[in-house]
Amino acid sequence: MDHQRVVRDVTVHLPMASSVAEACRWTVTALSRHTPATISVLLAVHDRLRCVAATGAWQVFATVPARSGIVGRVYATGSPAVVPDVTVDPDYLPVRPDVTTELCVPVLDPTGRAIGVLDLQWSAPTDLELWRETTQRLADRLGARITALGGPPAESRSEKLLRHTSALATALSEGELMGAAASAAREVSTLSTAVLLLAGQLGPPPVTPDDLETRIRAELTEAGPAALHRMVDRAHRYGAGYTLGEAGHPPTEDYRPLTRAGAQTLVAVPVGPPEAGGVLLVADERALRPDPTTVSLMELLAGQAWTNLDRLRTLARLREQASSDPLTGLRHTGPFGQRIAAATPGRTALLAIDVDGFKIVNDTYGHQAGDRVLVGLARALEEALRHGDELYRIGGDEFVAVIEVSRPEEAVRIAERLTEAARRIGRTISVGVALPRPGETPDRTLRRADQALYAVKRQGRDGVLLSAA
Repeated sequence: MDHQRVVRDVTVHLPMASSVAEACRWTVTALSRHTPATISVLLAVHDRLRCVAATGAWQVFATVPARSGIVGRVYATGSPAVVPDVTVDPDYLPVRPDVTTELCVPVLDPTGRAIGVLDLQWSAPTDLELWRETTQRLADRLGARITALGGPPAESRSEKLLRHTSALATALSEGELMGAAASAAREVSTLSTAVLLLAGQLGPPPVTPDDLETRIRAELTEAGPAALHRMVDRAHRYGAGYTLGEAGHPPTEDYRPLTRAGAQTLVAVPVGPPEAGGVLLVADERALRPDPTTVSLMELLAGQAWTNLDRLRTLARLREQASSDPLTGLRHTGPFGQRIAAATPGRTALLAIDVDGFKIVNDTYGHQAGDRVLVGLARALEEALRHGDELYRIGGDEFVAVIEVSRPEEAVRIAERLTEAARRIGRTISVGVALPRPGETPDRTLRRADQALYAVKRQGRDGVLLSAA
């Protein structure tokens, strides 16, 4: 193999390349004339290595995390990797089942900084050391040409949006998600400021907001909820809109707070449904001319943000259903539904409990006094129940006890113990008792218990009534 000729073949073409991608393709094409190796050039784009040119293979990795595989190791260290046996290298990323050896060298800019890698893989015996010297010389020439052409290709706005979508999907809270959406909007749109309004509330500011964002937040806060509602309503009524930064054309009244803050360019995109959503405002104090593509990308971003926000809220509701009541510490709606679904006909009794005169306590002494009544009553009822009985809070002053009994009379006696416990702390309760019938749904059983409870209320409260079998 005439390695000098290999170098000449690549070197003669590189100065004629008019783009980075063309320089990489010519390098791969020229090399492929002299060796049957699978060849690829991967360049650093944001936090990944992107394949810019390659020969045919069963699989070509379009992008690779910056520290994954042999290519990632070479890029991270800036040192070549000569791998005579890929089966013993834990970092090897398989592209062909017959590959036995791999040679990867860094592509460096003139300052010695790695900007990518040149990778060759063979399935037949090869003089790797000789190819190492040749490949590194070619990589150095390629690196110089890439630098002369402006460096590795920039991440496209669509690629940025996809990258930010991952951040939205992994957000753990609404605040984190709103912050991630605003950050994505700034980077993808190339405008300086982004503010997300949801349910009349401003999203959290970035760690270091720019001057325009600080002024916009101040103006929106001063404008008040009505002004924010008008902005949201406008976006949902008319759809996404954008300015062209034209001088001498006054903004609509709805956007006055933004122009008072100094914004001269604005993209406004609706987020979520009209009744529960908001608006994404992306602005700049420069008079720019956003294009329709920018607006389309912001609409996609707004859609992703809302989808993930809805996911977070759904998870929060599920956690709430599975957790205890924050006031009384009792289990509540979610576990209660699961428990009564497993009720045994004729053996599981439902005791619907309502606090007598609770509205008067709230209206006369306030909600804090009402909360103290509920907490005290919850403790008293729990102490009156037997071991294994379960007490749930299913509404403001509504409780349900689920107990296992051998006959209906036993359920009534336990209900009477509960009324006695309430009296001992100065309160009274009304209790309706029902046992599930064969084939009866849990909701129907609870409805019969409620009907018995309200019959007690009509008869004067502070008592127990068993629903008819």
